[in-house]
Parts: sequence; C-alpha cells; structure tokens
Amino acid sequence: MESLYLLIPIAIVFVIIAVAVFFWAVRSDQFEDLERQGMNVLLDDDDPKAKHRNKSPTQPTNDDEQSS
Repeated sequence: MESLYLLIPIAIVFVIIAVAVFFWAVRSDQFEDLERQGMNVLLDDDDPKAKHRNKSPTQPTNDDEQSS
C-alpha cells in the first residue's frame, strides 16, 4: 500500500510529460504532412542518385572507361 503513494505521483508526472510532448508536436506541425513521407518510398526511383547506387560493381562507369 505504501508503494502506491510513490507510484501514483510518478505515473501522473509521466502522463503530464506525455501530454506536453504531444501538444508540442501538434503545435510545431509535426503531423501536418503525413502523406508525403509515405509517398517518398514509392517515388524514390525518380532520384538520379538512387540509379547510381543500384549499379552493379562489375558494370564499368564512364569514369572507369575514360581513365583506362
């Protein structure tokens, strides 16, 4: 029973912190554009850097051919 006198205030402090963090996130527009991050996964193939990363190591690049 005596441990409840310690655990209840600690739980209340955690709830207050969680609510404060949630309201901070809402006020700082963290939840404004939820669709864009999901679409980035689908549209990542249009990135020219992504094409460079997907090349196989055995395939020569233009730089390799010019230096030979």
